[in-house]
Amino acid sequence: MEKRRSLHAKIRRLLGGYAVLLAAIIILVFADDFLEDWVWKSLLQQEIVHYVQQKAADPGHEWRDTGAIQLYRVPGRQPPPGLSMLPQGVHDDFWFGGRENVVLVQRVQGVDYFVVRDITGIETIEDALLLGSLGLAFIALVVIGVMVARGVRTALRPLSDLANDIGALSPDHAGQRVVVANGASSELHVITNALNDYLRRQDDFVERERTFIDTASHELRTPIAIMAGASELALEQPGLPAPARQQVQRIHRTARDVERLIALLLTLAKDPARLSRSNEVVMLHELLPDIIDDHRHLLAGKDLSIVVDELLPCTVSAPLHIVQAAIGNLLRNAVENSDRGEIHIRLDADATVTLQDPGHGMTPEDISRIYAQLARGGSREGGGIGLDLLARLCEHLGWTLSIQSAPGRGTISRLRLSR
Repeated sequence: MEKRRSLHAKIRRLLGGYAVLLAAIIILVFADDFLEDWVWKSLLQQEIVHYVQQKAADPGHEWRDTGAIQLYRVPGRQPPPGLSMLPQGVHDDFWFGGRENVVLVQRVQGVDYFVVRDITGIETIEDALLLGSLGLAFIALVVIGVMVARGVRTALRPLSDLANDIGALSPDHAGQRVVVANGASSELHVITNALNDYLRRQDDFVERERTFIDTASHELRTPIAIMAGASELALEQPGLPAPARQQVQRIHRTARDVERLIALLLTLAKDPARLSRSNEVVMLHELLPDIIDDHRHLLAGKDLSIVVDELLPCTVSAPLHIVQAAIGNLLRNAVENSDRGEIHIRLDADATVTLQDPGHGMTPEDISRIYAQLARGGSREGGGIGLDLLARLCEHLGWTLSIQSAPGRGTISRLRLSR
């Protein structure tokens, strides 16, 4: 298997190379002064050595200054006051006599020698060369910086491509995978392999879930449908005693309620795209009276009635049993939380069903708790579908549920179904 270099190693090599080149240029710039001092010291020392040798061979020999170089010695030829104060060593850029000079002060055999070399013209050329060198160094740094930047961008491009591929993943599609170039770093290959493995396991999980939902849908609905059908046939039998008829009616209603509850729970388990395939055109203004009739038995023993204010013609595209369960749940909650008075129902043309009950009402904290449970994924204590489960259904299908309530003043529930 080909060994892949890590992203950290690639960037480290690029930045390390840039640092080495930068350090080399800096060293060359600072070494210029050192080399210049060393060269002048060597040249001027040769002048002193040559003079000392000439003097040893001919004691009457005297130094003759030229336009470029002068020599002073102590004792002997005294240097000007400006020179006599200089310590031992090389002194560059020393102005003397209106010109720029380099001065070497050195003691040989107990005599202090002062060698002055005019470098006015040479320094001008040197400055020009130094500026040229600095310019070339700057250009080199810029070029190297651009090359390093391109190298880093090239090294990071597979990471950017991987981020774009991950951002393009859609939860509604199966079989999605992300790819990375062969030359990408070892870390990116590890991330890609792990992510693709997760996507494969997710596809397997979704497929198992769909198989379970399809199986559960059939296995749960069939016995409930049998009970509902059998109880309905029993109710059609003549001569059925009144006590038995009441119990069979109760079985029939409970079977229908459980059937709707199962349908609602299975709906929440399906993704909306798949659920939309089972949509049908539902005429709400014709369906609402049937839902009201199915729940009138809940009014028994209560000084309570249901009043239909207005049912404007309206149709929606949705699963019929889900619409029945959602509206029926709101009506059941209104009846169970009211003791006397009237429950008003209306249907607006924008597919908004409004129920106003005279019941006990809820505090703002109670309403907030319902939506907080929805946000946390919590559940409601007690039996029944519950408003929190209904709120989940609305969120799943893109419907809107709003609740206005106050203690002792009843509750107004509005359910808007997407059309």
